[in-house]
Amino acid sequence: MPDEQTQTSVTYSRLSIGLHWFMLLLLVVVYALIELRELYPRGSEIREAFKAWHFTAGLTVFGLVLVRLLVRVSTSGPSRPSTALEWLGAAMHLALYGLMVLMPLIGWMVLSASGKPIPFFGVQLPALISTDKILADQLKEIHEVVGVAGYWLVGLHASAALLHHFVLRDDTLRRMAPVLRKP
Repeated sequence: MPDEQTQTSVTYSRLSIGLHWFMLLLLVVVYALIELRELYPRGSEIREAFKAWHFTAGLTVFGLVLVRLLVRVSTSGPSRPSTALEWLGAAMHLALYGLMVLMPLIGWMVLSASGKPIPFFGVQLPALISTDKILADQLKEIHEVVGVAGYWLVGLHASAALLHHFVLRDDTLRRMAPVLRKP
């Protein structure tokens, strides 16, 4: 007989829920900053400020995803996947965590290889790699391609949550959205 506590009945901790929604907001900010910079001419002060805040917000994602991973392994969460749908969900979560770890690291390496400062709330972080213009261009392309994949991953994740809520009518979305919980 299957375990009574299925993935759809597990409730996440308030910390996990808070980190989830805060990181979504932060990811929106990261993407918005880099897209909005295009509205301003190259070299303009506002464009450079948007880029600096993009770097800072991206590195904040990196720091918080490490916290989030620690919280995830130290608190109860979904049981091991047993159905194809649960395996697909686990793969999606792995891809999202990969995105939140790799994107900031690749961005940090782009700045490092470009010989540019790595700003983080007024502190300049050390370069991860030495200056190499060709490598910087390659890493920038990778960063952009993975960034576009990130749009799709977040969109698929949101679509899956809505599918669970409105079609499958289970508690998957309610577990992560306390405002939707039944009294």
